[in-house]
Amino acid sequence: MGKISVKWVKSGIGRPYDQRRTLESLGLKKLNQTVVHEETPSILGMVKKVSHLVVVESKAK
Repeated sequence: MGKISVKWVKSGIGRPYDQRRTLESLGLKKLNQTVVHEETPSILGMVKKVSHLVVVESKAK
């Protein structure tokens, strides 16, 4: 499996609690922070849930 880079670009203020917790679970603590994760089904599901708040880029192996 490859890696993906997830960047938090839009604030979680006013969003439902579960979306804010998902951002936290992805390891995002501050706006404009970028984290790298393995491309697993669980991570992809979390990214899909907050896709309107983050930008995702694929990383080559």
